[in-house]
Order: sequence, then C-alpha cells, then structure tokens
Amino acid sequence: MRLQFPSGVAGAGSRTRRPDPGPVGQPRGFLEKKMAILRLRHAVRTLFEVPAALRRLSRACSTFHAFTDVLRLPKRQMTKLVFPLQELERQLTPDSRLDLHVKIFDPSLEDISKAEAVFTATSRNRISYLSSAVRLDHAPDLPSPEGHTKKMNFFKVGKYFTLVDMPGYGYRAPEDFVDMVETYLKERRNLMRTFLLVDSVVGIQKTDSIAIEMCEEFALPYVMVLTKIDKSSKGHLLKQVLQIQKFVDKETQGCFPQLFPVSSVTYSGIHLLRCFIANITGNLKTDGL
Repeated sequence: MRLQFPSGVAGAGSRTRRPDPGPVGQPRGFLEKKMAILRLRHAVRTLFEVPAALRRLSRACSTFHAFTDVLRLPKRQMTKLVFPLQELERQLTPDSRLDLHVKIFDPSLEDISKAEAVFTATSRNRISYLSSAVRLDHAPDLPSPEGHTKKMNFFKVGKYFTLVDMPGYGYRAPEDFVDMVETYLKERRNLMRTFLLVDSVVGIQKTDSIAIEMCEEFALPYVMVLTKIDKSSKGHLLKQVLQIQKFVDKETQGCFPQLFPVSSVTYSGIHLLRCFIANITGNLKTDGL
C-alpha cells in the first residue's frame, strides 16, 4: 500500500499511473543504460525507509542527540538545530522568502519530542535487523521475514514500521543493482515513501537526476534529504538550497515540496526529519502537515 501526500499540499502525487513493471529479472533499459554511460558514483537509497546514512546519524556523537537537551538551548540556537531552513530563511529578503517552503511540515516542539520515542530503542521498542534481500522476490513478507542475503537491508523499528536500506549505485554497485532497485520500487506495494539523499555541498548532480527521473517515472512519492549542511558557509548553503528548491518546484511532480537539510555532525535537522517520518507512517498525528 502506498501512502499518498495529503490533499492540498503542493507537489502532491498527481501522477497516479503506474507503469507495467514487467517480469522480474529482465533488464531495465531506462536506468541500466544511463548507469553504463555515467559510471554512477552517487547513492540513491530508499528509506522508508531510512538509509544507512540516517542510521549513522542516530549513532553520531552529538551533544544534542536527545531532544530534551535541545529544549534547554537558547531559542535562536534551538531553531538553528531543529529547523535549519528557518535559519537560512533569515538571510533572505522578505520578498524572496517565498522561494523557500519552510512551513509545509511545521510540527510543534511537543510533536517533535513525541516522535523521538519512535526512534528510541527500549526493552518495549526494539529496533532490530530483520533480513537482507538481493531481489524483490527475496524480500521478506513482513512481519515474518525469511531468508538472508546481503543487498537490501530490512530493519524493524519497534511496532511502528520497517526501514529498508538500499545500496548506492556507481562503479561499486552490484551487477544486479538495476533489476533489484527498479523492481523493488515498482512492485513493493507496502512501500510508503522514498527518500533521496542529495549532497547539499554540490547540489543535484547527474546521478541524482537519474534517481529523480526514476521516482517520477514510477509515480513514487519521494522526499529530498540534503546532507552535509555543516560543510558549507551560510551563503553557499543558501545558494544550493534555493537552486534545489527551484528544481523541485519546476521539474518534479511527486517530490514533497519541502526540503529536509540535515547534518550528521551537528545533528541539525534530524529531529524534524524523524518527526516527519513518524507522521507519514501514521505513528504520530500532528497539526504540522
């Protein structure tokens, strides 16, 4: 079952036609040819899925990993950490602030605090590895998975949802990557959302465009997570974010209109992204979306 965007949200998945997935195991010319030409080196990971990078975020050494610590910070510092887009918005003139969609998902601090419980491992909320799969027909039939391979990694987050970490593509991509990824994205009926990780330092590259084209072609609702926001000056980061926002507004139909900038070093944006995931999975009702 696919989770659609709420009605009334810009960029809602208006493209409902799903292309014929074709028989499992046949070559997928759409992605395969482009991979051969470009020698892809960047990563697209489904998250619904939280990819490996976001798992590393949860393990990152950060003073502010607990939201209770965040709430003790001065207001300006807390805003910068929790709502990085709002901090960037301060650098814009009033007229140009409309170029950033910072209020599409705008939960309260109380909602964000509640969402932390979903991602906190306890004796009653176990976060555990389930299985790996090479292809869709190897994927586990949740909640009782069988088999163990080593391509797509499935993780159960308590009673809430299952995350799938898919490998990146490029010169180190597995030979069956095309068949595995395209088939999974096309046919996994309980895939609820796909997250694409884009390096905010360099912006959208050719490899990212291929991932975006794939999501658009398959009419998948997806979200852009902008990584490494701690590695740029405010000016450079703002320029990149505005360019990516413009691209999302003009060139995509299935992408959620609000970007999610994050940093694994400062933990900036992570709490908001977690709250968004809890919300779209139906595990947290907020007034922010």
